Amino acid sequence: MTFGRRFSSIAGMDLDGTQPDMSGADLTDEAAYERVRAAQWRERFAGGLSRRAVFRIGAGAAGLGLGAALPAPSAALAQAAAVPAGASAGPIVKPLPPELFIVHGSNAEMRWEAMRGQGLLTPADRFFVRNHVSTPLIDARTWRLKLWGTGLHGSPTEDRPVEFTYEDLLGMRSETLTASVECTGNGRGFFTSQQGQQVSGTPWKLGAVGVARWRGVPLATVLERAGLTRRAVDVLPRGLDPDYTDGGENLGRVRRPLPVSKALKDVLLAYEMNGKPLPPDHGFPVRLVVPSWVGIASIKWLGDIQVADHPLFSPWNTRYYRLFGPDYPEEGSAPLTRMNVKSAFELAWDATLKGGRTHVLHGRSWSGNGRVRRVEVSLDGGATWRDARLHGPAPARAWVRWELPWRPPGPGRYELLARATDETGAVQPATVPYNTLGYLFGAVVRHPVTVT
Repeated sequence: MTFGRRFSSIAGMDLDGTQPDMSGADLTDEAAYERVRAAQWRERFAGGLSRRAVFRIGAGAAGLGLGAALPAPSAALAQAAAVPAGASAGPIVKPLPPELFIVHGSNAEMRWEAMRGQGLLTPADRFFVRNHVSTPLIDARTWRLKLWGTGLHGSPTEDRPVEFTYEDLLGMRSETLTASVECTGNGRGFFTSQQGQQVSGTPWKLGAVGVARWRGVPLATVLERAGLTRRAVDVLPRGLDPDYTDGGENLGRVRRPLPVSKALKDVLLAYEMNGKPLPPDHGFPVRLVVPSWVGIASIKWLGDIQVADHPLFSPWNTRYYRLFGPDYPEEGSAPLTRMNVKSAFELAWDATLKGGRTHVLHGRSWSGNGRVRRVEVSLDGGATWRDARLHGPAPARAWVRWELPWRPPGPGRYELLARATDETGAVQPATVPYNTLGYLFGAVVRHPVTVT
């Protein structure tokens, strides 16, 4: 899927409309984007940004001021119930049976054994939930997507934006994308359990990831219709979930900037998940899907998008979703973009298996860099490795399934390891560098089992 080809020359225009020296930088990669924009910011405002100043900007000025046949829009609206029968009043709407989920407050982690035999896609009833606050219940009939800012012709304001209804989006030509969405902290718990390092945040194992078939409208299409200018450099999508408070400080609604070049490349305004309207917990009525990037970029319950001719900031690309720690500068790393390589067994944690028989071990591996080309499995704690058999479809932005037969040599405790290599040659390491917020744990996970 290729979006926004006609805009390929406009990304990265300088604030005065001239083309800055990008030195070959790919601005669809946010690390390169951050370096270019930071240099321009320093040049214009003389002195750069301290971490404190970046936080202040993120919390304040930039954030708070901020082809298939289509169903008839009216029929689709009728199918898209904003408030499902029996909806929960808690932070998550859908049922969370313990055989499918591990609940972490306002978040719910998928149990990997629940994916056994489920095919390529993660069913909505077991797709993980990452909420900063709680799931809002929104009526699609009154919902509007609002676009505003200096990067649009006429510079519409937040009070007088360009607006699109749900029916407007349903009436546009759609695209379908099979892609994973993954929390940046997926695997965070292993910093502590495997590497003995204390980190903050939800202690996910590997269940904060899912693959779905998303359907919607390319963000490039809507930006074009809203009047995108050649001066635009950033978009700032913002959700309709409640304001997020950290340590008593109200940071407003969840929002995170994207470079225009990425927004025009492959980002989807999704209104369907696996052939049905989005469930409330997964972004109804419309969410972003930003393929291969950290999950925070795929804003749920999308309400408005600021489009600017200057760099934008929010707490979610300054205070959070950077790497902090002793090996990083005070302001942290560049904002995180692509996810890394991971593997998981479709097996209960600390599972018990019967001895004296052959078991077929199943699992999945994925990478933000593209397709996984090889998966190796160790059945003896990493002493030796065998190639697993890859099978089924393997979309570039999703995962690949694999299997390996194993006849345990006898009863006892074992550690099963899976190690993936993607098409760029990136391989899961034995350990990963420490960061205080526990992001991007991509090391090989030691999965314990007991054979009786």
